[in-house]
Amino acid sequence: MKSVFLLLILFTANVLSAPLEIDYKGFYSHLRKLNTEDLTALQFSFGFKRVGESRLCSLNEVKVLTQKQTLDIEISTEQRFNLPFEEALKLADALVVVDTQEPENTCDMSVQLETKPSYLKAQYSQSELDFLLQQYTLFFDDMGGMFSFLMPGVSGLVFHFADSETQLAGLPFKLSEGKLQVPESDLSELEGVLLPAIPTRITALIQD
Repeated sequence: MKSVFLLLILFTANVLSAPLEIDYKGFYSHLRKLNTEDLTALQFSFGFKRVGESRLCSLNEVKVLTQKQTLDIEISTEQRFNLPFEEALKLADALVVVDTQEPENTCDMSVQLETKPSYLKAQYSQSELDFLLQQYTLFFDDMGGMFSFLMPGVSGLVFHFADSETQLAGLPFKLSEGKLQVPESDLSELEGVLLPAIPTRITALIQD
């Protein structure tokens, strides 16, 4: 029985993933794309998608390490995290250390462009919705530059809710798996919108 228990410990240790160590510079290159006065409402959130599945990998903790400091990074209930945009961390060759609950080699990086928490609420005027749409349109146009016609087009907004059973009342849209997709053509006709709950995030609806 003792030998079986030891074998079980060894097997578990082999299966579980060691903490991932990723150069902060790679994250910095993403974050700097939003370091502009024109893109005030958007942020990147990071996570790891389970290979072959639609869910995100479960995270134990995330830290940013340099030789002189350790920064604890908050993990959201959706298993995503945000990182500070600091040139000092890049120059210090900081590492982002991610401890997951998943087996080794089963998680791929996932980068999400989304609305900052300060712009999340239950009620929006038409001008506020137009502003959010313009933020995403501006981002993709800037990223494409002279080749912007090759970039995906923004065709509306997607409101994400924590409760997939959230019900809509008084809105001419359908909610599917906790996501409310509102095309640009409908946004332009709305005087405003009152949502059933505060969304967890708002992302761009991308043209196929």
